Amino acid sequence: MRRGLDQPGGKLPLFDENGQRYSARTIRSCIDQGWATPWFDNPIKPDWLVCKLTPTGRALFGRDGG
Repeated sequence: MRRGLDQPGGKLPLFDENGQRYSARTIRSCIDQGWATPWFDNPIKPDWLVCKLTPTGRALFGRDGG
């Protein structure tokens, strides 16, 4: 999630630094905790959850929701 702090709009990366896709279970857990929210549907890859950080998610790292 920390990598989303530096992404445009707070977008959460879909892949880690080694190119491995993050588990949908991990992403859904972040959504359930209120740390991330679905952002938009990807028409090319409809099974991918494209999410962005919420203000609560930013607060975990000492950043405000702005």
